[in-house]
Amino acid sequence: MSEKYKDTDRMGDIIGDDYRVLQVISRFGLTLGFGDQTVSATCSASGVDCATFLAVVNFIHASGRGVNIGELVEHVSLSALMDYLRRSHDYFVKFRLPSIRRKLIESIDCSARNQIAFLILKFYDEFAAEVGRHMDYEDKHIHTYVHELMTNKKISPDVNIHTLSRQHHDNHMQIEKSLSELKSIIIKYYPNDSNGQLLNEVLMDLFITEEDLFSHCHLEDTLFLEAVVQLEEKCALHEDVMTETETSEVENSSGETLSDREKEVIICVVKGLSNKEIAEQLFISVNTVMTHRRNISRKLQIHSPAGLTIYAIVNGLINLEDVKL
Repeated sequence: MSEKYKDTDRMGDIIGDDYRVLQVISRFGLTLGFGDQTVSATCSASGVDCATFLAVVNFIHASGRGVNIGELVEHVSLSALMDYLRRSHDYFVKFRLPSIRRKLIESIDCSARNQIAFLILKFYDEFAAEVGRHMDYEDKHIHTYVHELMTNKKISPDVNIHTLSRQHHDNHMQIEKSLSELKSIIIKYYPNDSNGQLLNEVLMDLFITEEDLFSHCHLEDTLFLEAVVQLEEKCALHEDVMTETETSEVENSSGETLSDREKEVIICVVKGLSNKEIAEQLFISVNTVMTHRRNISRKLQIHSPAGLTIYAIVNGLINLEDVKL
């Protein structure tokens, strides 16, 4: 097949060419049994974003080497990519690592008299817990941050994907180190009285898991990271445009007559909303809300919420039942 898979390729041919695509299929929520369907038809039938699927497949097929990340990111749906990453986390934490643990227990003597076996199992459990904590951090912090970016929520200027990813990258390195050490301990120091064939199978599983985890982490550190950086740049540009619009809006309301925006602010104040809540409802900054309130006070010579409430009712800006008393 070609070096780069396309949407017109048959899904079965891609899997036959690179078995690692099986991992991608399940993590996009796809199932087997697609016959001779193309990638495009298979994704469409299951509601999967085809461009994102192909970006991940081609990244993994190339092992992340020689891949034009900028070109891949152009076609990626960030929400679809995050769904894929979350399913990957579930796979490792809820299926892959528990499955290896069951095999490990079966292949070694875990009785109290075999201290080496006991310590190997303890080491494995600590490694699995470490992976779980790392992926929980990604879900709770990094993915939450990206979701807030995608929904245009206000975010502290001190927070960005690079600050959040610093610990994320360190965790990747520690996980790789722990897994490498675990394999080395089993190979070098476990005695011969174990089920050798099954223990070899456990080691094979660990090597495959190591490769899979590395590919997963590499995708996060490159493709996902670049997609988030581009989103941050778009949000920053949008914020700049909004700030210019707000500045113009405030300048245009500098006369003595209330602007439409100032009337909206009065209605929000009368309803009992805080400056932060007003900013979120009107899609402006808190500073702009405060400037509008100062202008309102200057124009109306009213400086209390109670006075604004009376003004709003008398002038038909709000109904009495909508007032927060």
